[in-house]
Amino acid sequence: MKLTIDEINLIDPTPEAWTSKAVKSIPELLSDHACCEKKAAQMALSLMSSFHRHPNVIEKLSKIAREELVHYEQVLKLHKRLAIRFNPKPAGRYAKALWSGIDQSNQYRLVDKLMIAAIIEARSCERFSCLVPVLADPLSNYYSRLHEAEKRHALIYLEFAKLISSDDVIQKRLNYFLEIESKCIMAPEAEFRFHSGVPIS
Repeated sequence: MKLTIDEINLIDPTPEAWTSKAVKSIPELLSDHACCEKKAAQMALSLMSSFHRHPNVIEKLSKIAREELVHYEQVLKLHKRLAIRFNPKPAGRYAKALWSGIDQSNQYRLVDKLMIAAIIEARSCERFSCLVPVLADPLSNYYSRLHEAEKRHALIYLEFAKLISSDDVIQKRLNYFLEIESKCIMAPEAEFRFHSGVPIS
């Protein structure tokens, strides 16, 4: 059975408490969102060295990196438009938890990187869909457009994995990281981030 984007099924939806917190924390939301876009660009660039035998993949990764940087610039412009100071903070536990589960041998390492990238994009897509109905413009309109971009990126990373591994391995590693991701999303967390868990307060 071939894997499709629909098979990146996040185990748990974003808790309503996170969405409610986001509405009340626009400065924090925007600043962390900008950081996420920058990190996504860095991720795409770092993956390029692993696909030197696949020029089409390198081309797509370069395009993703450029697109993520455009998003980064757009979010910074939203800061100015809304008179919000850009205030980046250290990364939260979400990405750290995912990366801590990566295979340290060469057997699954690249597949794992792609699964992490795909899951982060899928969760971002899901969070944008939660935010669009509850935020006012210009954020609602902007996030409705980003929703499709994140979904497309998740699919592309899944396609890349198919070039280097079997569907069975991909599904196994995907399920493994989805479990880690679920625990992060559903666990209480004091620090609010774009990918943080259930707000404590």
